[in-house]
Parts: sequence; C-alpha cells; structure tokens
Amino acid sequence: MTRRRKASVQQSGNWMITWSDLVTLLLCFFILLYSFSALDVDKFRKFIMSFQGQGMLDGGTVPVNEDPPPVPDDGPSNEASGSFYADSGRLMIHIQEYLKENGIEGHIEVYREEQGVMIEIKDHLFFDSARAEIRSDGRPLLNKLAALLDQMPNDVVVEGHTDNIPIKTLEYPTNWELSAARSARVVRYFTEISGLDPRRFAAMGYGEFRPAVSNATVEGRTHNRRVVLVIKRY
Repeated sequence: MTRRRKASVQQSGNWMITWSDLVTLLLCFFILLYSFSALDVDKFRKFIMSFQGQGMLDGGTVPVNEDPPPVPDDGPSNEASGSFYADSGRLMIHIQEYLKENGIEGHIEVYREEQGVMIEIKDHLFFDSARAEIRSDGRPLLNKLAALLDQMPNDVVVEGHTDNIPIKTLEYPTNWELSAARSARVVRYFTEISGLDPRRFAAMGYGEFRPAVSNATVEGRTHNRRVVLVIKRY
C-alpha cells in the first residue's frame, strides 16, 4: 500500500513539468512578437542581404525591394540654355545666320577660339581716330549686336585693341588708355542704352600688345585696330 501511494504521488506531479514547458514556450512566443514589433528596418535589410547567394530563385539571390534611383532633373529644355550655347560651333553658326539676316555680315568677322566665339569689328565703324566716343553712325550696328546678345545667356568680354603707333594725348597718354576706354564705352552702351544685364559683361584693353597680324604695313595696322566681342562658353 505504501509503494502504490508513493508512485501515485510522483505521477500526479508530472503535469507540472508539462505546464512549465508550455509557459516557457509562451514566453518565447511573446518575446519574439515584441522583437518583431520593434524591428530595425536597416538591420533587417542587412540580415536579408546576408542570404544573397543562398536563395531559391534563379541566380541564387533573395530579392529585396530597393528604392528606385533618383531621376536627374535636366531643367527646362530650350535653345537658349544649356548644351545649345555650350557648343561653340553651333553658336557660331547661329551668330553668322543672324548677321546675314540683318545685313551686317560684311562688317564683322566671326571665328572660334578656345574661350568661345569671337565677333571682331573694325574700330572705324565705332570710333574716330584716337577717340573713344561712339560715332552716331555706329550706333545702329551696336543696336543689332545688342539684340543678338540679348538672345543668349553667355557672358561677354569686350576687348579693345590698337595698332603700334604711339599715342600721347592729355586724355589718352598711351594705347592702353585708348583701348580700355573704347571697350568700356561699348560695354556701357550695351548695358545702359540697350538694357542688357551688366553682370554678363567685362571690358578689357590690350593696347597694341595683342596684334592679330603684323603692324609692318598700313593694312596690318588697320586690321589690328579693332573691337572684339568674346562670347564665352556657357
């Protein structure tokens, strides 16, 4: 009788083991739920990416949704901006067509250099000898050039050049002063009379020190007395 009673007592305590196992499983389950509720997205993505090469799809990778790459904003597309005026060849063609349409191509030379497109005008079209005041009969040409420059956003450098014949007057002691004064007058005409943005313009005077051709002949000296509009690359 004593042995049966002890065995009965031992068997009746077995349910405690099952109960403790069940409680432990429930505790693990709720801990797992809590961990998912506070999931770190970046850590989860890294965890998923660690399985690359071990997936079941073609190529052995696990697909992960990635944010699409940003689409570059090219801005407004029009002929007066960006690549059209960055291409100096196309810019030169545009200028030549404008000059021809306005009947002034015979007075102006257009060519390309590294810094941009050059518009070269002989000085006698704008100035009297040894003077920097713009002649009245040169203003229509300046007006047409201003209308051309107004069609583009490029910066413009106005260069003044002279021949190598010395000048010595009270107003212009050397060719430096004369060439600088002429380029400044052209810039002021474009900005003050024609209303172009002054932030686009610069005036440079080179005197006789950057001749286009030799000054040994009358023709060469005439050619070197010039104003050049440098249309910078945009």
